[in-house]
Amino acid sequence: MSSPYAAKPWLKAYPPQVPPQLVYEDRALYDLLVRAAQRHGDATATVFYGARLTYRQLHEQARRVASGLIRLGVRKGDRVAVMLPNCPQAVIAYYGALMAGAVVVMVNPLYMPRELRHQVDDSGARVMIAIDLAYPKVNQLNLEHVVYTGMQDYMPAPVRWIAPLKLKPPRIAYRKGVLPWASLVGAEPIAEPVPVNPADDLALLQYTGATSGLPKGCMLTHRNLVANVLQTEAWLYRARRGPALVTLAALPFFHVYGMTTLMNFTIHVGGTMVLQPKFEAREAVKLIQKYRPSIFPGAPTMYVALNNLPDVQKYRLDSIEACISGAAPLPVEVQAEFERLTGGRLVEGYGLTEASPVTHANPIWDRRKEGSIGLPWPDTECRIVDPETGEDVPVGEVGELLVRGPQVMKGYWNLPEATAETLRDGWLHTGDMARMDEEGYFYIVDRKKDLIIAGGFNIYPREVEEVLYLHRGVKEAAVVGVPDPYRGETVKAFIVPREGVTLDPEEIKQFCRQHLAAYKIPRIIEFRDELPKSLVGKVLRRVLLEEEQSRKGVV
Repeated sequence: MSSPYAAKPWLKAYPPQVPPQLVYEDRALYDLLVRAAQRHGDATATVFYGARLTYRQLHEQARRVASGLIRLGVRKGDRVAVMLPNCPQAVIAYYGALMAGAVVVMVNPLYMPRELRHQVDDSGARVMIAIDLAYPKVNQLNLEHVVYTGMQDYMPAPVRWIAPLKLKPPRIAYRKGVLPWASLVGAEPIAEPVPVNPADDLALLQYTGATSGLPKGCMLTHRNLVANVLQTEAWLYRARRGPALVTLAALPFFHVYGMTTLMNFTIHVGGTMVLQPKFEAREAVKLIQKYRPSIFPGAPTMYVALNNLPDVQKYRLDSIEACISGAAPLPVEVQAEFERLTGGRLVEGYGLTEASPVTHANPIWDRRKEGSIGLPWPDTECRIVDPETGEDVPVGEVGELLVRGPQVMKGYWNLPEATAETLRDGWLHTGDMARMDEEGYFYIVDRKKDLIIAGGFNIYPREVEEVLYLHRGVKEAAVVGVPDPYRGETVKAFIVPREGVTLDPEEIKQFCRQHLAAYKIPRIIEFRDELPKSLVGKVLRRVLLEEEQSRKGVV
């Protein structure tokens, strides 16, 4: 019996302007910046606290960073960690490392030493470019060279003089192996970037999590990432091009969603990125009013925050034309209110780190369906299969979502068994349960087992549990995600104290702050005498979730 997915029913629902197949040149990811500098050299590439960098300046500084890294001993294939918020240096360091032939490892500046250590050690990165505010954490890592920069370095005067008083960066003891940003951007620019094979050479090791709680490095090639940028461009067919395009870059570039749909996409089309180092609703509406961006990809929590800003009506937000929401489910009421405020279109999409990351989105200016993640993007094939048999299920029935396309990763770094389990016959097994309707629109029914998505960030229960078990007073612990009106989900911990020990919720949270990024810390803590377990002694998180749902009247 032929597969109902082989006919690609979603193509009939495509906007006529979006081709089902694209042409993918064999080009390195850094070519996006090279070509943008050639075509739009004098156009503004970034705006940061009012300071502007042109594409010509951005390109030259990236070439200088590439030269500086090579001088530090970086060779083709070496991993270079970049630990920066959204600032010009993040873009420069990213493309500079690529031009040096390195593999970029994007690191979340919110990570604590324990989390950083695993990512650095697992990737084998010997060089890191980091924000100066992270010096106390980064100083504990085993790295040959760390280059520090501060956000104030690219701010205009007088903001640059005031910023250190507010940010209070630590005093850094520069020495051998600990270098200032000027040591890179002061280098003589390389004449040509290091040649790469786009199909095989890695551009990025992007860390995700697994249900086991152990972060995995997704091996994304130059071709993977370029392909997803071209797919983004095709889907945003009405978006402006060149200097006429302005994007609000509030999604962090260290998250693959922001990296692709903001940084790489905007550079590809020669637009201007208005950089926001950390999303804050009040600042965001001010930036929208001042710089008039038309594209604003984000996570649902961002749109919730803007909708709920008390005096949001006084700001001019009508420049917003298109937003794709990802990283978590988009509530219908949030979508409707944001569109009422801006007059633009906000649609839900879907992706995962293993796919660079976008695979689906609702049509922005055409027919969309509430509760749906939309249609597969050009050249993206999808199937829904029975997770037990691997056979395709009928249209409308629930099964595991499988995807295949040019944006799908090469595999997991140094994890051949996990790669073989996730990539089978070219298909990426997402682990997400989904269904497809008769018109080819897809719906996520349930997420990967036990995964918590809070404010767009993936949180894996075992990682939080391992920290809880470090506490002397904790006998047993289990972590689940519970509904939260703002973050989508929030972390709840169930703890069984050791005999004779009285634990305090705030003390537990404080303990977690020493080991986990802020968004991973349990917001709710419940103490119990015992936890539900299987016959073999495994804690049953599903039972805890069912109890929570029953308690809140959720069916």
